[in-house]
Amino acid sequence: MLENTKCECGHQNAVGTVLCESCGKPLENNDSPDLPLEMRYDGVARRSQKSNPNIIDRIWNFFSSVKIAIYLIVLTFLTAMLGTIFPQENTFINSFDPSFYYEDAYGLPGKIYYLLGLSHTYESWWFIGLLVMIGTSLVICSLDRILPLYRALNKQQIRKHLQFIHRQKTVYKQTIEGDSEQWVEKFGAQLKRKGYRIHTEGTALLAEKNRFSRWGPYINHIGLILFLLAILARSIPDWQMDSYITISDGDTVQIPETNYFVKNEKFTVEFYKDEELPEKLKGKARAKLFETKAVLYECTSNCNDPKEKPVLAEVKRHNIVVNDPLKYKGLKLYQFDFDLTPRLNAVHPVLVNKVTGETYGPMDLPMKDSALQHKLGPYTLDLYANYMEFAIGDDGEPTTLSRDPVAPAFIFTVRGPGLAPEGEPYIYFPMQKDKVRFSQDTLNQAISDKIEIKVDGMENVDFSEASTYLNVRMDKALPYVWIGATFSMIGLLMGSYWQHRRIWLRVDDGQLSLGAHTNKNWYGMRSDVAWALQKIGITVDSKSLDNGGNNA
Repeated sequence: MLENTKCECGHQNAVGTVLCESCGKPLENNDSPDLPLEMRYDGVARRSQKSNPNIIDRIWNFFSSVKIAIYLIVLTFLTAMLGTIFPQENTFINSFDPSFYYEDAYGLPGKIYYLLGLSHTYESWWFIGLLVMIGTSLVICSLDRILPLYRALNKQQIRKHLQFIHRQKTVYKQTIEGDSEQWVEKFGAQLKRKGYRIHTEGTALLAEKNRFSRWGPYINHIGLILFLLAILARSIPDWQMDSYITISDGDTVQIPETNYFVKNEKFTVEFYKDEELPEKLKGKARAKLFETKAVLYECTSNCNDPKEKPVLAEVKRHNIVVNDPLKYKGLKLYQFDFDLTPRLNAVHPVLVNKVTGETYGPMDLPMKDSALQHKLGPYTLDLYANYMEFAIGDDGEPTTLSRDPVAPAFIFTVRGPGLAPEGEPYIYFPMQKDKVRFSQDTLNQAISDKIEIKVDGMENVDFSEASTYLNVRMDKALPYVWIGATFSMIGLLMGSYWQHRRIWLRVDDGQLSLGAHTNKNWYGMRSDVAWALQKIGITVDSKSLDNGGNNA
């Protein structure tokens, strides 16, 4: 690292300064005197160049490195790509047990994918951590450069050291006659016509325009930081949702993770007639319109108490069709799909005492939101658990693979004549195929010889005619995403379409020394200088203004 350096002009520069902050003289002794100066950040010192850094400085240096920022961005892109190999858990319409699904659907690669946590990549702590590190890098990279650059540009000296002027990329030297101050004033007047702001000090001049473009990259960084913060804000509860719910005709279901319930009063679908379809599609069912008459409720009490019925207040009605969602306070319900397959809605089983042959019931047993207790004659059935798609997990315990009644099962604690005083467990499968599949008598070994719960005829089975699939979306962070994107675009435009141009000159005993710098578009920079010189009577080829050209 550099030692503290004091310039010959008397200005004390901080550690890491490349060009004197006052006169611009190069401070590095090993610098080649023939090469144009490195004008990045105007040669000012940055915190990341501090000698003898402490632990905080080392962390600062790590995140202020552009190379580290690029590594983090590339790593984030690669991990984001891993999340696209198989579908993410939150993209499925129905709830399911991912520990079963990925292995069943994709075999060993799917199991490894799930075990590595890639099935929920974008909600994982390590992916969010990468985003936080990128945001931290953006903040520190910007602060490490923008603060010194602001000080350098805000305190520019008009009379620069000759070495500073002669080692610019665009240089002109000439002997002039007459009053030097008048010549400088005339030259400045011509540059002013080109939009430059003119500052003079005797026979020295500084002309500058489009300084604001230097802040473009940092405004872009601000936009990216806002964008990242908005993305991270989606992990805040109730800020972001993108899920699917299935509702049979007449059913009311709760929207997950909210106090809202939605009812499907009636689902209708209209199909194209054969004469309305092209020849190759005739004979095939093509939906022309499908609509859900939906009612949105807000729960006012007993919202999360499974033992009590929730109290609902209607807040919105809307007929949901494709691209015309129900909207309420940022919540949007889109028509996504439908299923015309009849679904089991409720059964009305009876309880049979196998010893006496007596039958009790029937009882009302809907697939969802069943009563927690049923009384059938001398028997009391307490509902212990209700599974919509029953399965046995790896731990040997019952689990459910979805929220839809694909293979429903009810576990009751039954108390009554001939049974233990504390009650005995009984697993009831409404569908006959599930009774066979899971061997109901085997699961109910202790009680199967005493009682049986069964449906006595199909007239005691209720089916729903159709089901609708709704896509539930909420994104409170979206406005901030757009604000960040707007800032980022403004920064890109500022840095792309404007260039910060500066011209320094001084006249010493009739000898003109002129140097010019821009961060891009050197052709335009040379043209500005050549045009202003021509207007005061000096014709020069703009190409000869390149440092090293014969322009003396």
